[in-house]
Amino acid sequence: MSPFLLIILFILVIIFYSQLNRKIQKLEDKISELQGNNALQKNNEVQETKEKQASPQPSFSSAELQPERKPISEPTVNIPEEIIPEQKDRMSPVLNFLKQNMLAITGIFTLVLGIGYFVKYAIDKNWIDETARAGIGFAVGAVIMGTGHLLKKNYTAFSSIITGGGIAVLYFTTTIAFREYHLFTQNAAFIITCFITLLSILLSYYYKSEVLIIFSLVGGFTAPLMISTGESNYLFLFTYLSVLNMGMLIIALLKNWKSIGWIAFFSTQIYLFYWTLEKTQIISVYFYIISYLIFYAFALQHYIRKNSLASFDILMLVLINFSSIIGLVYIFNTLNYGPVIIFPVVFAIINTALLFREYSRKNFGIHYSVFAGITISLITVAIALQFKAHLITSVWAVEATLLLFIWKKTKLDIFRICFYILFPLVIIAQMITWTQYYSIKNLKIIFNPIFLTSIITVVTTFANLVLLKNLNNSEKRYAIFENLFTVLSYGVIYMALLLEIIYHISEKPFIMILSIGLLFTIYYAFILLIFRKKLNISLFFETGLVYLFLFLLIINASLAGTGIVNSILLKKTPQNFFGIYLLYILPFVYLFRKVLPGSDFIKIKLSYWAVSITLTVLVSCELYHLYILGNADHIMQANQLEKHFSILYLPIIWAVLASIFIYTGLKKDLPEFSKSGFILIGMMILKLYTYDVWQMDNVSRIIAFIILGIILLLSSFLFQRLKNMIKNMVDKKEENTENQSTES
Repeated sequence: MSPFLLIILFILVIIFYSQLNRKIQKLEDKISELQGNNALQKNNEVQETKEKQASPQPSFSSAELQPERKPISEPTVNIPEEIIPEQKDRMSPVLNFLKQNMLAITGIFTLVLGIGYFVKYAIDKNWIDETARAGIGFAVGAVIMGTGHLLKKNYTAFSSIITGGGIAVLYFTTTIAFREYHLFTQNAAFIITCFITLLSILLSYYYKSEVLIIFSLVGGFTAPLMISTGESNYLFLFTYLSVLNMGMLIIALLKNWKSIGWIAFFSTQIYLFYWTLEKTQIISVYFYIISYLIFYAFALQHYIRKNSLASFDILMLVLINFSSIIGLVYIFNTLNYGPVIIFPVVFAIINTALLFREYSRKNFGIHYSVFAGITISLITVAIALQFKAHLITSVWAVEATLLLFIWKKTKLDIFRICFYILFPLVIIAQMITWTQYYSIKNLKIIFNPIFLTSIITVVTTFANLVLLKNLNNSEKRYAIFENLFTVLSYGVIYMALLLEIIYHISEKPFIMILSIGLLFTIYYAFILLIFRKKLNISLFFETGLVYLFLFLLIINASLAGTGIVNSILLKKTPQNFFGIYLLYILPFVYLFRKVLPGSDFIKIKLSYWAVSITLTVLVSCELYHLYILGNADHIMQANQLEKHFSILYLPIIWAVLASIFIYTGLKKDLPEFSKSGFILIGMMILKLYTYDVWQMDNVSRIIAFIILGIILLLSSFLFQRLKNMIKNMVDKKEENTENQSTES
């Protein structure tokens, strides 16, 4: 009999807690009354002070006060004020409720578990039969709900929790009686659960309790799962859910309870998407449309009544539009119905009507921006779907941009956070779309579903970059996300274009694919550097791009260039392709002459070494390529000519480049260039005397030493001459300074 003693003890604890809570409530009432008296006294004192201060001031005429009335007519000023407080205070009532009623919530949960364990214990001991078990469950639920009703007058929140626990007991009792004991048929069980849901909704409306309506909705949406037999009777299920959502909408309109709308929205979407994926049927389209209308009305209730849109209302508008499009278009594509663009177009027309409403009122504030953004986004999705773009990727990409656009207009962080959550999903979806390049053959150039989806992603990503430009200090609280987003965005744009190019040249030799890929990468980095200011690229990112650009030039000249020369000699690549390969020289020359002199890259000492190494590699490799192509007819000759070039011509090239580096460094006072020149000379001499001399014949050795000797002497002469010129300039400047000081 210990379970009975435990239940009695628990009831005594609840009664003791109720008495204690009543005393605390009386003390709180006395404290609030005293605080109200003090506040009233202070307000009277402040009012008297204001009246004293205002009495000597002169009065103004109505003409002087008239200009102050003008700002009142501007409708866009008050809209942000209606939105921002709702976002800040949205969670505080919930948190306060949980803090104040945590003990009660834990208690009712424990009580329900205790009753369940008691029933199980009684069943194990064979005290009661199956019918009696169900009867006890219903009776206990009714007693708990009655207890909550008795406590309603003095303990509103506590009674709501108690009543919700009673409702939970009724739900679970019905489920067990149907699934375990088979006391009811499925129709009878469904009618009972509907009755419990209706009763709980009426009680929540009567009690004016949002907590109780949440209990009711959770029970209402889980009821189909409780009485399910595994048969897919979706028509019956969604008829029930539509009626439940209509009841939710009515309660939300009467009581202005936002939480129940979100619970109903997510629960309905889960059911709809599961039905769509598990058993795609055309009849589900009707329930998507019904759900769209219900939740669209829910999101617009404040807009219709008070001409205001809270942050979560705007978020609901975005989610219901795009989630409905995903489900509806998926059904049409699976069942081969058309045209699929009918849904985004119809939704765009609905939002256009609201946009026109704002336009007719000359209200170009947040509401106008929101409806305009949704309308344009839906039209963009319609165009993408018309060209057979990938559904999920296109919708998510447009939706992410829309969220970012709304954030820029409202400055509400909820949309920015949603954007940062959704954008990685866009990238993942786009990567999955790119994998189709490996499985689909004979795609058209540009006008194929994969690349059209990539274009949508590229356009929306570029729009995101534009929206995130020129953020002020208050908007840079997520700097790490902005930097990571920027890198990912440029990476997505790069990969989208590169993969399309590679797909259409995939039948070419590997070295041609590699060369074209490197050439595209070089030009892509070059374009980013050209438009770095317009794209608002940071100095750190700009410097990294320059280093990457120089590294790509070295890889292209040394690896791709040599491979192309060998492929031409093997007759696998046409000789005119070498001219396409040399196109990388144009961006390098432009960057070297126009971009680098005005960038922060040259302020770093390491940059001069990077430029020197790049010039040395490019000049050496390209002269080698031209030498091989001009003298070799087949690949066997190339090996011998390569050795001859390395021994005879390469030291001369390095000597000339070293002289240029030294001269440039001395003339423009760039010591790093001079150092790189001297090191290059040292490398050339070391190579000459340790390896090249022993590989040359007598004639080549004589020619090499004479030419190198002349070059080194000329370099030394130029160095000495430049040194004397600099010395004379310094001496002349000092002499002029002394003369000026003597005259003064």
